[in-house]
Amino acid sequence: MAVSHPAIHEIIQKHAGQLKELSLKIHENPELGLKEEKACAWQVELLKEWGFKVDIPFAGYDTAYCAVRGEGKPVFCFMAEYDALPEIGHACGHNLICSAALGAGVSLAEALEKEGIKGTVIVMGTPAEETNGGKLGIIKNDGLKNVDAVMMAHPSRRTIPDNGCTAIKAFSISYEGKAAHAAGAPEKGVNALDAVMLLFQGVNAWRQHLVETCRVHGIVKEGGAAANIIPEKASCVFCLRALEDDVLEGMVRRFREIAEGAALMTGARLTMPPDKEGYKARKPNEQLNSAYIEAAEAVGLEPEIPEKSGRGSSDFGNVSQEVPGAHVYFGISKDSPAAHSVEFAEAAGSEYGLDQMIRAAEALALSGYKYFTISSFRESVHDEFKKMKEKLS
Repeated sequence: MAVSHPAIHEIIQKHAGQLKELSLKIHENPELGLKEEKACAWQVELLKEWGFKVDIPFAGYDTAYCAVRGEGKPVFCFMAEYDALPEIGHACGHNLICSAALGAGVSLAEALEKEGIKGTVIVMGTPAEETNGGKLGIIKNDGLKNVDAVMMAHPSRRTIPDNGCTAIKAFSISYEGKAAHAAGAPEKGVNALDAVMLLFQGVNAWRQHLVETCRVHGIVKEGGAAANIIPEKASCVFCLRALEDDVLEGMVRRFREIAEGAALMTGARLTMPPDKEGYKARKPNEQLNSAYIEAAEAVGLEPEIPEKSGRGSSDFGNVSQEVPGAHVYFGISKDSPAAHSVEFAEAAGSEYGLDQMIRAAEALALSGYKYFTISSFRESVHDEFKKMKEKLS
């Protein structure tokens, strides 16, 4: 049966104008990861106005914050993202994510206070999802130590539950050879670009033997200075993804062998830095997912159930393996634009997208309200999380 809560709806509508204004300001002023100074300041200003106690900087980041309202257990957190992409701005709609988180936080906190229900609501600002993975640092610095459960809502082509996502690791690779005249004395050169090209060819051959849920993709960063000079230096960047963390580790080992093979075939010297910490596979909590879909139906988001797991990656994956969490989605366009496109950026600033963000905020708040008020549901959330952790160990 669909759920509703008149007080939560009323509070969301009361703040809808401020939430839309915030979203549009951030959309019109895109900032890259760890440089989200305006976006962060505007959010903090609103949260303080709404009675939240805000800790900023937070967990080692100048553009992270933790806003708290209420006291005691349980502690439910809504996460915000607000970094933009290079050149195409908010083509992932993070301006809508943070506004939905703020709307969910304030409406849930006010509703709980009106009804005298004990507990704490947190809105947590997490920077640099597109690049550095701010949530990883927040975890390392104990930013989640008192949090019982987490949700966030991401704009998408359609409204769906958290369908998981791939673990990811990225590699910056360079080869160094020896320059020579490409026509006059090619035999005296060692072609670093050949090594990069052979790496790409090796990866293309490898793809045939990868399971469908894996992804490998890369770009050439440097390939030489002129066509008549044997390239002395060449470099590329690759991303490796898999739905399971252990599968990704196996992919990393094979990728290193391919990169080393390209160096052996050309005589170029390979430089491949040690693995940086990547994003883990996201493990959605199906109890929280179900609560969101029920609430999304009630507020008119017209949710669907996807047929397969997601293939993208997010630092929320690491969060989902620390505390029960769900990274749900809401549709922001009837034209189904692809994420990370100009069309998606336009949808993230559209009136329809803003209206959908308000609905998503209400659906998040309703999911949180269920967690606070139905003990059997709360227990089921944590029982499922415990089983997931045992399976991973």
